[in-house]
Amino acid sequence: MSFNTLAYYWREALQSIARNSWLSAASVGTVAVSLLIVGIFALLVVNTNEFTRGLESGLELRVILREGQSRDSIRNLQGEIQKLPGISLVEFVSKEQALEEMKKSLKNRRDILEGLENDNPLPDAFRVKSARADQIPDLAARLEGMEGVDQVVYGHGLVEKLVSATRWARLAGTGILAVLCLAAVFLISTTIRMSVFARRKEIGIMVLLGATNWFVRFPYLLEGMILGFLGAVLAGSAVYAGYISLVSYIDQTLPFVHPVTDRQTIFMVLGGVLATGLFIGAVGSIFSIRRFLKT
Repeated sequence: MSFNTLAYYWREALQSIARNSWLSAASVGTVAVSLLIVGIFALLVVNTNEFTRGLESGLELRVILREGQSRDSIRNLQGEIQKLPGISLVEFVSKEQALEEMKKSLKNRRDILEGLENDNPLPDAFRVKSARADQIPDLAARLEGMEGVDQVVYGHGLVEKLVSATRWARLAGTGILAVLCLAAVFLISTTIRMSVFARRKEIGIMVLLGATNWFVRFPYLLEGMILGFLGAVLAGSAVYAGYISLVSYIDQTLPFVHPVTDRQTIFMVLGGVLATGLFIGAVGSIFSIRRFLKT
């Protein structure tokens, strides 16, 4: 592609945008609103996934050991547990350590546990964590079958419900995000089609004079990408400014809530918004010009 041809494409695209300034502004606004919704929902999905991962990482199994086992037997059992697939943590908690942890959790009411040091009713146990929450029920069944294990406590029923809820939340989030992206493609395609329709005679003359489909299509493709990119920049700027303000407000008013603040993740979402703007602009242009060309 020569420099003159490239300059022609850019000149035609920019002149087309200038000639149809109101329609171009409407296209940019349509893309901006669509991608604003997509960007907001994308950050919502990211935060939902982070929240569910935090819940899942906090799930653990309490492997209660039988009384009277030697330290060697406990160490051997710990080694067997560590060999199981999907295990991320195995920590031995003696009955003395468990009593101290209970005292710390009670804080000012720890006096109710006085006198238990000499007659500690708590059992020795392992604190076990799985790399994946959906593996916990199967892992609990395998642990209960091991020699020296009395029982396994992991919140039976609650874990299954949590895993199911998080799975459906992720699927629903992904599905809604896909629908919003398709809606954005449809909207930009419709607005650019209006621009192409206004110049249908010009396109027809160019085709009759022997212009190739690519030569006719590229300025409109470039125009759609410019409009899509401008709309994406507006949407991305609004999403970023609004999200940073929201995070600051949450930090001041709800310190126990921890939204995603990793800049790499946020910029990845914003980069996705910009890329989506370019993509839907290009796709919308292709769909719009196709009917006027012999393909």
